[in-house]
Amino acid sequence: MEGMAKYKFPCNPVADAASTVTGPQYRFTLIGDMVLRYEWASDGVFEDRASTFALNRRFSGVPVPKFTVTETDDRLEIVTPTLHLSYDKQRFSANGLHVTFGAKVTLWGAEWRFGSEDASNLGGTARTLDEIDGRCDMGQGILSPAGYAALDDSQSMLFDGEGFVAPRRAGSDKGDRIDGYLFCYGRDYAGAMRAFYAISGQPPRIPRWALGNWWSRFHRYTAESYLRLMDRFAAEQIPLSVAVIDMDWHLVNDERVPHAGWTGYTWDKSLFPDPTAFGEALHDRQLKVTLNDHPHLGIHHHEDLYESMATALGRDPTTKSPIAFDPTDPLFMDAWLNVLHRALEKQGCDFWWIDWQQGPLSRVPGLDPLWLLNHFHFLDNRLQAAEGDGKDGDNSRGLIFSRYAGPGSHRYPVGFSGDSITTWASLQFQPEFTATAANIGYGWWSHDIGGHMHGGRDDELATRWLQLGVFSPVLRLHSSNSPWASKEPWLYRKEYYGVMRRAMQLRHRLVPYLYASASGDLPLVRPMYWAHPTRDEAYAYPNQYTFGPSLIVAPIVHKRDVRTGRSKAKVWVPPQRHVDLFTGCVYDGDRELDMYRTIDCVPVLAPEGSIIPLDGNQAPENGCHNPVSLEVLVVIGRDGRFRLVEDPLDDAVPKNSEASNNRERIIEIDFQQTTGQLKITADNVASKNWSVRFVSLPKADKIAVSVDGVPLPGEDVVVRVDDGREDASPGPSPPGLVVTLPKLPQGSKTVTIDVGPNPQLAVHNHRETIHAMLLDVQADFAVKDAIWKIVDSTSSTQSTGVKLGRLLSLGLDEALVGPVVELLAADGRV
Repeated sequence: MEGMAKYKFPCNPVADAASTVTGPQYRFTLIGDMVLRYEWASDGVFEDRASTFALNRRFSGVPVPKFTVTETDDRLEIVTPTLHLSYDKQRFSANGLHVTFGAKVTLWGAEWRFGSEDASNLGGTARTLDEIDGRCDMGQGILSPAGYAALDDSQSMLFDGEGFVAPRRAGSDKGDRIDGYLFCYGRDYAGAMRAFYAISGQPPRIPRWALGNWWSRFHRYTAESYLRLMDRFAAEQIPLSVAVIDMDWHLVNDERVPHAGWTGYTWDKSLFPDPTAFGEALHDRQLKVTLNDHPHLGIHHHEDLYESMATALGRDPTTKSPIAFDPTDPLFMDAWLNVLHRALEKQGCDFWWIDWQQGPLSRVPGLDPLWLLNHFHFLDNRLQAAEGDGKDGDNSRGLIFSRYAGPGSHRYPVGFSGDSITTWASLQFQPEFTATAANIGYGWWSHDIGGHMHGGRDDELATRWLQLGVFSPVLRLHSSNSPWASKEPWLYRKEYYGVMRRAMQLRHRLVPYLYASASGDLPLVRPMYWAHPTRDEAYAYPNQYTFGPSLIVAPIVHKRDVRTGRSKAKVWVPPQRHVDLFTGCVYDGDRELDMYRTIDCVPVLAPEGSIIPLDGNQAPENGCHNPVSLEVLVVIGRDGRFRLVEDPLDDAVPKNSEASNNRERIIEIDFQQTTGQLKITADNVASKNWSVRFVSLPKADKIAVSVDGVPLPGEDVVVRVDDGREDASPGPSPPGLVVTLPKLPQGSKTVTIDVGPNPQLAVHNHRETIHAMLLDVQADFAVKDAIWKIVDSTSSTQSTGVKLGRLLSLGLDEALVGPVVELLAADGRV
């Protein structure tokens, strides 16, 4: 047991006695202002150990919530500012235990009764998407427009406080023990999630390199063929950050393997003759390495590490008896991590892909093998990362790749959603599935981008799926071992290859934005109703989501019309003006409309006041290192602020001093609308090369730039107006004013760029855009003439509304007239 003690982790599971109301068989605990814990124990013994969901029930420095108690022999009432509990002091029942709420979120009021299900619950997530072709049940999250949600924690695994785990006491599966949490938040969804994380633990910041492109394929690579493939990606200027080696790294069909071959811990030397050299070669290419592990069949005598494992477990290796996989045994888990996996990690494995598909049962009832694997592998990887980084273990950058195991799984990123089916139906569900997972705190899903199996070849589907991946928590290309399914972009038709290549370059350019956004206290991808909980429209667009603090994404998930070359996405633009960062089109807020996009872009909207930092390198290299150059997109119209975060360990050549290893670099980027001034502040702002794009700003009478208050000569600053039409760069290049700064003096603290007071988003003229679009449409000339005649009208009576009415009255197919309607309805003129 001593070996597992190093996996102890900080938690505070025992609530303050002053926050509890306790009886012979019941206990209620007020946890913060939003959460009520309710417990029933037939023997009067309650649970104070941490569970897989609840690590903290007491918060340092936080006062006990205010509440009053009224009690008689057969009735208990607890009243807080947010809830009123009424209880009959009997075994919990729907009649005897109910709670009403003060939040005015429904016309009829809100009431929870024990055991009832809230039909309006907004969902959570699922353990896997294996074999799912379309939608699946996403279970229950903690968010509901009713303003409350209950989470049953009665049968979850417990932590013993000494580095290992324990099952619940007897009776938990029979209703003799009930342990639940009632979240009461009105429509403060973000507040509800902060309360969830306070109890269950904050999601760890994932390593910067995990935000780049992952390459994965179920295929019998050799070391030579895999490295050759990685070099081909580099030659194509398509960056990667993670190299996934699926199960064929180990012996599978070899005659020495006494089982089906899915589990294995011995390198197949016919494919990888020198595993250490192979790992070093991938690391030299700035790639992290993960190996697939199907652990369920244990360790058999043919494995290279069998003797070491047997010895560590006190067994006689000469018997050649199989060592069963038993995650409930602390001695086994110690050897599993520190003997078996550690030896393979020393050969170049940076983290593990834990591919557990065998369900929640183990030798000990209540101990889920998947939970055990996720928990201990993550803590172990974090400890190893800390040792390599020279950091405290709790602050290091651990990672695993595994399946969702239930509430609390957000502490063990990244999630593997299983074997996706290669169909449009799968793609159409994944945006909603990914966003909805935020409702149970799970923010780091990684899907099989492009689909794993079944289905067929569809270049357009693969391209749209990859574009979804760019605006997903993790982008991991994956496919089966079919010779027709591999996802190398250059295997697709030329039109799609160019789009795919730029999309993968864009993903790496987005890493500065992503890494800073991922360091916050909320999931990166969130449903629209998190930001707009009182708007019905926010619930009606489940495939549209916020992506970090500034962006709204509406993925394209349907095939394009062959005549127009455009696909449609139904979009709700929230209140406030927004700019599409790919097209530059400006939209007035608080409206629903159809947006049409060619294959090279999807609707990505940024409201006024948005600041989006990008890697300034148009073709970033492998590894997602801190960039030397930054391009900052600034959407004028409102004040904006962005806090850019970097870890010095992510520099291309990290420094080894203790100070650099442990101190984050912060770059503050602030825009003031009234003055028109952008300020960039850092310890050494000269450590970067800077270019700033003021989105949709057509011109400025005078651009003034100063460094630490000293004006820069105008001739040193490059200013240009970019209409965005000819730019083929990987990523958003909307029209605007671009200011490129010279190399700044070392040690500079602040750069100020002044574009003049109260700058406004331009009103764009869409006439040329519509003309070019109609020219491209594959349709009868008469149809084009009819549309253009309306668009081209200059009559003073032909307002935009009149033109829209005339277009719709033509009776044409929506796909033909829709793209024109979108531009006419946008904030512009023709």
